[in-house]
Amino acid sequence: MQASTTLNTHPQLEAAISHLADLIAYDTTSAHSNLELIQYIEKFFATLGAEVTVLPDKSGKKANLVARLGPADVAGIVLSGHTDVVPANPNNWQSDPFSMEQRGSRLFGRGTCDMKGFAACVMAAAPAFASGELRRPFYFCFSHDEEVGCLGAPAIARYLSALKVPPALAIIGEPSEMKLINGQKGKIAMRVTVRGEGGHSSFSPQHVNAVEYASRIITIIAERSRRYEQEGPFDQDFTVPHATTLTTIIEGGVATNVTPDTCSFIFELRSIDQKAAATDIQTLINDIEAALLPEMKRQSADSAIEWQELFAYPAMGDATGNETFKQLEPILPERGGKVSYGSEGGVFEIDGGIPSVILGPGSIRQAHKPNEFIEIDQLNQCLAFFDELNTWMKG
Repeated sequence: MQASTTLNTHPQLEAAISHLADLIAYDTTSAHSNLELIQYIEKFFATLGAEVTVLPDKSGKKANLVARLGPADVAGIVLSGHTDVVPANPNNWQSDPFSMEQRGSRLFGRGTCDMKGFAACVMAAAPAFASGELRRPFYFCFSHDEEVGCLGAPAIARYLSALKVPPALAIIGEPSEMKLINGQKGKIAMRVTVRGEGGHSSFSPQHVNAVEYASRIITIIAERSRRYEQEGPFDQDFTVPHATTLTTIIEGGVATNVTPDTCSFIFELRSIDQKAAATDIQTLINDIEAALLPEMKRQSADSAIEWQELFAYPAMGDATGNETFKQLEPILPERGGKVSYGSEGGVFEIDGGIPSVILGPGSIRQAHKPNEFIEIDQLNQCLAFFDELNTWMKG
């Protein structure tokens, strides 16, 4: 695919667009294997002379990849991105989501901005990184299952932290419109199962309606979110400057004439204060059970509310005080504050001891939507930054 010749293009732009088209063609929706894509990336970096390590998961159907260019005895820089994407319903797209299409100045396809655009730029810049002598090493990290809870990144973080000389800083290439992000919220995702007592709906006053009790729990969760909005704590650097709670999925009931005995739903807490997150969840659980369980059990002793943590990932702290960050700061783009969406930055920081920032092409507003796209100029900007980073790594 050719970029428009009217654009002020970076010399490596055509390579980035070509890599992006290849990456998009792999359907790495989180429910599927990412091994073919990992093999594609592995072969690419091996041809550049990189030391490549593949970290398979327990199932053998997913894998992470770490590739190093440069010396192993000096602290280097991580460039990290996830390989998985969210589902794409072709009926909601104007083009095949897994066949990249250019329309004007935009490249369309699932993952173009979140976040295969960053990976494509890394691959386009890598030959220049490999040319000449690096005084500091690059670590190129590609993970699995970020979209379903940052499941792959901990293995990468542990691998890097166990190196004789671990990296000094990680750049997470989530779409930030090439603005530097120095903070990210953490998240806890919970499944709640309400167990009541069913029967013929004509006798509903004698039953414990699991759907109705679930709705009351959801109302309490929504009220907690409103309290965060009104009472804080606040951090105005975030795009949403307070914690949030949100119910996202619900299912229950079997027929229109049966009082439902089971209802299950999923909700999340996105926190700005990582230390308070677990306490906030437990306080919420205690308040809900105190308000509803006695009432439920008076009707049926077998009634219950069950709580299951599906996944959690930590918030990413502020790395701007890190010595390597300070050395890099003259070449870094303008700051864009802190973000409410998740990334693997907190995992690198907590599990690997590697301070992290977010910096990548594309807009998060295009992520997870039909007709996802990235502006070609965002790739240009990313490649231009890599030029400066390459000079710094060799200086």
